[in-house]
Amino acid sequence: MSLSQSAPALPDLRQTQIVEWLTALSAIPTLPATLRPASADASFRRYFRIDAVDGRTLIVMDAPPPQEDVRPFIEIAGLFAGIGLSVPEILAQDVERGFLLLSDLGSTTYLQQLNDDSAPKLYMDAIDALVLLQTKSQPDVLPEYDRAFLLRELQIFPEWYLGKHLKATLTDQQTTDLNQVFDAILANNLAQPQVFIHRDYHSRNLMVLPTGNPGVLDFQGALFGPITYDIVSLLRDVYIQWDEAQVLDWMIRYWERAKRAGLPVHPDIDAFYRDFEYMGLQRHLKILGLFARLNHRDGKEAYLKDIPLVMEYVRKTALRYRELIPLVRLLDKLEDKAVQVGYTF
Repeated sequence: MSLSQSAPALPDLRQTQIVEWLTALSAIPTLPATLRPASADASFRRYFRIDAVDGRTLIVMDAPPPQEDVRPFIEIAGLFAGIGLSVPEILAQDVERGFLLLSDLGSTTYLQQLNDDSAPKLYMDAIDALVLLQTKSQPDVLPEYDRAFLLRELQIFPEWYLGKHLKATLTDQQTTDLNQVFDAILANNLAQPQVFIHRDYHSRNLMVLPTGNPGVLDFQGALFGPITYDIVSLLRDVYIQWDEAQVLDWMIRYWERAKRAGLPVHPDIDAFYRDFEYMGLQRHLKILGLFARLNHRDGKEAYLKDIPLVMEYVRKTALRYRELIPLVRLLDKLEDKAVQVGYTF
């Protein structure tokens, strides 16, 4: 989710219900006529911006049941705010109907603001906020990002990217090869230390703030999982790409800060980089499947334009490790590409 302006939408039943709900909120008087779209995201959630009588702008989350449930957002907003992250304040709620009234963190996302001049400061702010989140981690607070969960995400790739998008039917041998790659990825992911993870910590969900930067959004899927998950989401962002040398520099800066904060990152930088890469591969394979699903099932074809960058991340990573090479061979076969030779470790 990013709270940037978008084209007005036609009034609908949910919007009418929102206006009725806001009109009844006497403690927080708003101007219902000013309700306008702020953003939508890859789920069923929508966001509106509205002017308050006191001159503020506020955000309305529309999360229609049964597809959406606002309770995880409410719980994690409280958890993250208590840790010291800049998250929206929940001003009013109607859990049964799926409406929340939130403070407004503005309309400038990291993605809109990032350039060669702004990136170093913005990324270090995001890294510092991430280290703060991780240092406050405790088990048994958030749901566990376990093997079944990670594997379920990986399976979106063969079902939706290979099957629906490429229209491929895997042979038994190809399925075996892919499952062996999945086993290698998951073995690494599950061996990593576990911390609180946002799970979508990237340039569209981080807002540029004058103080307390960054504003953190779209955290309702937070889990307790592998320590490299959020840093690879941030630095190998599927919506913006940086030179590998720059990514490596920021990754090392994160690793140094994490060690100083007492976080259980791998003490060897090469081993930590491998963890970073394997976690990124799990995430990017899932995203290839998700983007294909958003197009073919949900009619959101805009996500197709982001697939080439995600595939570039997947191929570059898989080419660097011997046990992942079968994935590249499979993609070459299915995408009818020439076999590439890479370095193996």
